[in-house]
Amino acid sequence: MGRDRRQAGARRGPDQRAMAVREAVYQLVTTRRLGAEYGDEALAVVDDAAREPAAVPRLTPSGRRTEATPEEALSAVARHAVEVVSGPDVPLLKECGNPECTRVCIDRSRGMRRQWCGMESCGNKIKAAAYRARKKGAPVAAAR
Repeated sequence: MGRDRRQAGARRGPDQRAMAVREAVYQLVTTRRLGAEYGDEALAVVDDAAREPAAVPRLTPSGRRTEATPEEALSAVARHAVEVVSGPDVPLLKECGNPECTRVCIDRSRGMRRQWCGMESCGNKIKAAAYRARKKGAPVAAAR
């Protein structure tokens, strides 16, 4: 059955395969955060992608360069996901506090009080909205 699943995955286009790996990684991370058991399908998708050969980095005069096929790139993503969900940072995994975001981050902040996946994306948006809401609800200062 595993071989049939791999063959079916190979018939998918790179975009569909990338989306399948993304969704499977999200399911595994969420499952791990909640302490539940992994789903067989998500495990199979990530494991199949991780089995692909890895991209080979090269050192060039201008620095490190890695060229990868779509399969090699997905392999790197899947391997990294395996490391995260099986590694020591599992207790630090948090989902972004923005209700419109589903990103997961590793919270290494002091006191583990990180709220967003990143300030440049969600943090600034939420803080700006809260600021506007406070200003809108604040009483207007009387003119002298």
